[in-house]
Amino acid sequence: MQIPIPSFVDVLDFIGTFAFAISGIRWASAKQFDLFGAYVVGVATAIGGGTIRDLMLGVTPIWMLNPMYLICSACALVWVILFGKTIINQQGTFFIFDSIGLALFTVVGVEKTLTLGFPLWVAIIMGTITGAAGGVLRDIFINEIPLIFRKEIYALACVVGGLCYGLCEMIGLDLVVVQSISGVSVFLVRILAVKYHLCLPILKEQTDTN
Repeated sequence: MQIPIPSFVDVLDFIGTFAFAISGIRWASAKQFDLFGAYVVGVATAIGGGTIRDLMLGVTPIWMLNPMYLICSACALVWVILFGKTIINQQGTFFIFDSIGLALFTVVGVEKTLTLGFPLWVAIIMGTITGAAGGVLRDIFINEIPLIFRKEIYALACVVGGLCYGLCEMIGLDLVVVQSISGVSVFLVRILAVKYHLCLPILKEQTDTN
């Protein structure tokens, strides 16, 4: 039997799953969850955005067709167990894994939406959901305010990545190049926003001074 060779998007999807699962498990460990609880948080972080995307697009969630997503999350749990001190105690490590997952999942979401025949604006929304929704579920599970609702630039980085994808595709670049530029743009926007403290204006409550 011939084993199917995974596509470039499949590779991105699995790497993103691993990275996001680690970010979820890392936070669960910091909150002193048990192993099962940490795994659940990791899985929710890894497949939550993709599940919402697939349901909205009217297709079967990908993890129900391929067990590798659950296996990747289990591997992430083992990774955290083996290298827990390095991952849990270093905030920068969590940030890098979270940013990698955000970038890769955005590309996967945009690509899948366009493949199903939806227009670019829908693909940008689905890419943003794929990248950011898992983090929302993670933050809810660990009783934190979701990161996308705080002042940090998070979901907006996904939007930038989706726009770069569409622009590069219109130019006529090779698909792998388009996907790479899109993912790198998400990662760089996220990194630069945190490094230089770039953020969106905060909506403040209007008080009546009369």
